[in-house]
Amino acid sequence: MIAKSGSKRWVSAADAAARKAGVRVGMQAAKAQALFRGLLMVDADPAADAAALERITLWALTQYSPIVAMDAPDGIVLDTEGADHLQGGELPMVTKISNQFLAKKLTARVAVADTWGAAHACARAISRETVIVPSGEIARAVERLPISLLRLSEKTVGDLQTLGFKSIGELANTPRAPLTLRFGPEVGRRLDQTFGRTSEPIDPIRTPELIGVSRAFAEPIGAAETINKYVGRLIVQLIEKLQKEGLGVRRADLIVEKVDGTRQAVRAGTAKPARDVAWLTKLFKDQTEKIEPGFGIEKLTLVAVMTEPLEDIQKSSSLVEEEVTDMTPLIDIFGNRGQRVYRVAPVASDVPERSLGRIHAASDPVEATWIHHWRRPIRLLARPEQIDVMALLPDHPPVWIMWRGKRRKVQKADGPERIFGEWWQRCSEYEAVRDYFVVEDDAGERLWIFRSGDGVDPETGSHRWFMHGIFA
Repeated sequence: MIAKSGSKRWVSAADAAARKAGVRVGMQAAKAQALFRGLLMVDADPAADAAALERITLWALTQYSPIVAMDAPDGIVLDTEGADHLQGGELPMVTKISNQFLAKKLTARVAVADTWGAAHACARAISRETVIVPSGEIARAVERLPISLLRLSEKTVGDLQTLGFKSIGELANTPRAPLTLRFGPEVGRRLDQTFGRTSEPIDPIRTPELIGVSRAFAEPIGAAETINKYVGRLIVQLIEKLQKEGLGVRRADLIVEKVDGTRQAVRAGTAKPARDVAWLTKLFKDQTEKIEPGFGIEKLTLVAVMTEPLEDIQKSSSLVEEEVTDMTPLIDIFGNRGQRVYRVAPVASDVPERSLGRIHAASDPVEATWIHHWRRPIRLLARPEQIDVMALLPDHPPVWIMWRGKRRKVQKADGPERIFGEWWQRCSEYEAVRDYFVVEDDAGERLWIFRSGDGVDPETGSHRWFMHGIFA
């Protein structure tokens, strides 16, 4: 990407191939073109980049955290405190974020730290995809990073570099008074924000499309009963707005603004679009226990960040109510506690580990079924486990097997059932086969084992044996 300012043209962004050729951000366009004759140069479009960043930020708001904002020009910032458990913890969360961006052919650098400033600096300094700065380790993580990552103005950074400052650590260890006298409060403020000495609230992104309601208090509130009372009133107001739009809420965020300027947020989600005031009130009551009012709460905001169309359903007037088993409330409870709730559905594949997939817990019933002439085990191992056997190749079952340190004598066996590889999935499976056997050991346990290959041609597999499932 080539940025322009008057007659000056410089590199504002470069892909991996260009960087490998020596092109660097900030380099003059003419010099970059001289380095690589076939270099493709595209004029930067800041307005389009800003619009794309806003779309990504709104997407992250629905996926990861109630408090998300743009960290322009090239990043987003999330307050994941209290929300990372919904993703399984910090490490699974950052891994998922990175993988989801890669799936969309976008390169992302994800950093988690105690402060916005530290996360901002680490995300732009790391060479790997993810980094998690342990709590209380900010100083060690940022002390060697360049001062250009402190979110200071370009002029201030240039002047500091002229004075000989290179790293954040050098600047942090310098007496504050001379810096303030020469550069004003900006340098000290950014240092304090990075090291957590001064709070830096994140102002969540909001658009006119997001439906929300809020309540400000002349006198701060803090009692749990009072918080729940006003949250209940906000839910009623939100449902009224959603009903006018013909929508149901799938995910709602409660933003708590405190007297000291800090924010806390809790999130509640539903498996299906809902407008049930009593049920949403219960879901949020379970979450509001996590709110720490501190010196008091001065404002509550409830926002529906994910909605779906929902028609009003007229209840039957029959005297005899039909018995309906609805698992959605149970799914909601487990989901809001951070549990991963899903269903397993058939997938059209002969390879056992590919013959099932996870779908949303509240999805409509899947009509497809497994079609096999041979019985399948009630428990399929997450991945086949290699075992030691004694067997006569190519078609005979084992005489005994050794699995997880225990030797088992085979009393009965049925097979082989031959399953071929799927060459359209991987080229290595073009000639691959597996021969499956159902065996019963001397203790009466029935197991599902297979041999990789046909027992004759090494091109069909390694001829090693594996345990893959257990029958009831």
